[in-house]
Amino acid sequence: MTEIRVPTLGESVTEATIGRWFKKAGDAVAVDEPLVELETDKVTIEVPAPSAGTLSEIIAADGTTVAVGALLGQITEGAAGAKPAAAPAKPAAAPAPAVAAPAPAAKAPPADAPLAPSVRKLSAESGVDASTVPGSGKDGRVTKGDMLAAIERAASAPTPVNQPAAAVQVRSASPADDAAREERVKMTRLRQTIARRLKDVQNTAAMLTTFNEVDMTNVMALRAHYKDAFEKKHGSKLGFMGFFTKAVVQALKDIPAVNAEIDGTDLIYKNYYHIGVAVGTDKGLVVPVVRDCDHKSIADIEKGIADFGRRARDGQLKIDEMQGGTFTITNGGIYGSLMSTPILNAPQSGILGMHKIQDRPMVVGGKVEVRPMMYLALSYDHRVIDGKEAVTFLVRVKESLEDPARLVLDL
Repeated sequence: MTEIRVPTLGESVTEATIGRWFKKAGDAVAVDEPLVELETDKVTIEVPAPSAGTLSEIIAADGTTVAVGALLGQITEGAAGAKPAAAPAKPAAAPAPAVAAPAPAAKAPPADAPLAPSVRKLSAESGVDASTVPGSGKDGRVTKGDMLAAIERAASAPTPVNQPAAAVQVRSASPADDAAREERVKMTRLRQTIARRLKDVQNTAAMLTTFNEVDMTNVMALRAHYKDAFEKKHGSKLGFMGFFTKAVVQALKDIPAVNAEIDGTDLIYKNYYHIGVAVGTDKGLVVPVVRDCDHKSIADIEKGIADFGRRARDGQLKIDEMQGGTFTITNGGIYGSLMSTPILNAPQSGILGMHKIQDRPMVVGGKVEVRPMMYLALSYDHRVIDGKEAVTFLVRVKESLEDPARLVLDL
């Protein structure tokens, strides 16, 4: 019999919610075949079958919250696996009456009834207090089997999840006619986390937004001239994100406060440039991070962003690919947004919003000309960044985009 357990989910992630099982109890499974989908705070992952056989038992049902290491189900070889799977249910339930006999449990802590070394080791590793475990050994002593069963029960038990403020608000009941036409759907773990983090930022940071606009004429001409040759050589389309990312890095070097963050009473200035790129998926917004953008070419950045975008929509991003960003770029323009005030991606101190490119009449050299213009919005934490620094940063980004040669010449 092979156990299916929740894998290690990455830094700071200790629990997940069962999204859905791809198989039913009794179904045959192959090695590495996806069995169950887990939703974490950051990504959705699939747990593959550790061995071939029959899915004899599903222990954690859809919607259950489970901790790392929790038992999800069991696989046995052949159809006979269903019987062994049912057998542990009786011993697992049997210790319950033993709680009614507290006398042996009370003797466990004294020195005259020491715990077995294996029990002490399991208690230390798992955090399960052996004195709270009903013992089935001689004189009610706790055995290794008792500890393993207790650890399994603790791991598979639903873990309470801190609900975001928006989810616990009490709403008045709808009239009967309206209620019949409403649909109530439980928020996904990702959506709960988005709600909580965004509200935390509003409650914590002194957030402010400054605006500017950029004439995209030169960038668009450069892109139109080289896009075919670029795609032929690099196998990736030439978009605007590569130019924006390089322009942001240049500006961050000039205004280091925008690349800093608060830690208690300290400011941490980061001399590296990991740029988060917001990607919309059908399950919510995720922000994969393109690392060391100051050492990457526009081609490297474009390829990295394209790869992240594909995998984000397929739910295949890894948790560590969404951590460690120092600044974020979000592009609402692809959805038609003309202007917005982005919310910070904590603990970062700045986020740049790109918007729709729209032809507008502009005065150029004393004459009115039609130019492709884009509004830029920089939301920033005023506790870290002064207004002068924020405006100067945005002007630097504008200058680099209006004269792309600056990106090549490092000006």
